[in-house]
Amino acid sequence: MRFVTIAVLLLPAALIAQTRDSCIQCHSSMDGEIQKPALLIKDDIHYANGLSCADCHGGDRTSDDPSVAMSPAKGFVGAPKRTAIPQFCARCHSDPNFMRRFKPQQRVDQFELYKTSVHGQRLAKGDENVATCIDCHSVHDIRAVKNPAAPVYPTHIPDTCGRCHADAQRMAKYGIPTDQLAQYRTSVHWADLKNGDLAAPTCASCHGNHGAKPPEVSSVAAVCGNCHVLFAQNYDKSVHAPIFSGAEGGGGCIVCHSNHGIHPPSTAMLAGPQAVCSKCHEPDTPGGKTAAEMAQWIDGLGAALNHSDAVLTQADQAGMEVSDAQEKLSDGREDLVKARLAMHLFEPEEMHKPIEAGMDVAAETLRAGQEALHEKNVRRIGLAISVFFIAVTVFAIWLLIRRLEVGGSGYIEPSSRNP
Repeated sequence: MRFVTIAVLLLPAALIAQTRDSCIQCHSSMDGEIQKPALLIKDDIHYANGLSCADCHGGDRTSDDPSVAMSPAKGFVGAPKRTAIPQFCARCHSDPNFMRRFKPQQRVDQFELYKTSVHGQRLAKGDENVATCIDCHSVHDIRAVKNPAAPVYPTHIPDTCGRCHADAQRMAKYGIPTDQLAQYRTSVHWADLKNGDLAAPTCASCHGNHGAKPPEVSSVAAVCGNCHVLFAQNYDKSVHAPIFSGAEGGGGCIVCHSNHGIHPPSTAMLAGPQAVCSKCHEPDTPGGKTAAEMAQWIDGLGAALNHSDAVLTQADQAGMEVSDAQEKLSDGREDLVKARLAMHLFEPEEMHKPIEAGMDVAAETLRAGQEALHEKNVRRIGLAISVFFIAVTVFAIWLLIRRLEVGGSGYIEPSSRNP
């Protein structure tokens, strides 16, 4: 049964907002918890669009008589049962005709998705401990998703999910770890999000939002591949893909990169005391040696490019024209990225191609920088020599002038001599 009145469906939002609302007036005059809804609703997206208490809870908001305003005959239901909340919200949010009046582009299948989620499936079995709409979106002060104050704004999503999933007592009955939020806050994804990249992955990016589910073992690489497309494609062609597809506890990308605590990749993952390759390949085995060789290639190219960049920067600061070489250096950086990408194929020959191309760029740009610095030195030497000869010339002219001045001081004109 829908409790939205015919007036709400027909009148403009601005006019609805101006109508009498005894619910807000009455609750505003109260104290404590019962007053909070009237205070919070002023920041609510529904209220901003002309909807109010009675549109969700039913009743007659035009009456000052509590028995009438909260009359079951008027459709008043009060607070819904927790297990009924998703369907309660879906009365409007699953109705495309109703939603079109307010936000035509918004999806209307959230409830259907929720029923497929782990949360929805457990709620249907009577588990009231799981998340419903109000646990993520709040209750009386629901804000638009794009509102920075909303609990589901990208920067707030980890904390919103963490309210339940970082609660050891709440998760105890499910046997779910509670360190996901702490791990995520160490990840490169969280660092990007904090730095203002709202496209950086959050919980919902990998698990979904209304249809939230843990990525299954067979789909982990596909989940990561939504963003890291080329890496996933290379991994699917690698020898590791079929080996780890059925790995216990998860497969694919998380075998090497983990899941929630994903750190920036480095060659330390390939070789060294913290190498993930060493979990399967001993350092002196063919696999271990190949991993170490790939690490050496990447580090070598990175160091070569950095050295060339330093020389070019020095030449540029000295006023030399090295813009072409600096632009060329970006090709080498791209080769380094290609090498890291090709590494996921785990075929050394394919990885070595961009390494060689990048080393050629590093050598070429280094020569350009060194030649520019050499030309700078030549110019300085030439300038110094020129300045020296100019100084000598100026000194010689000065001596000549002095000599003329001294010689001229003893000269007497004939007309001034004595007879």
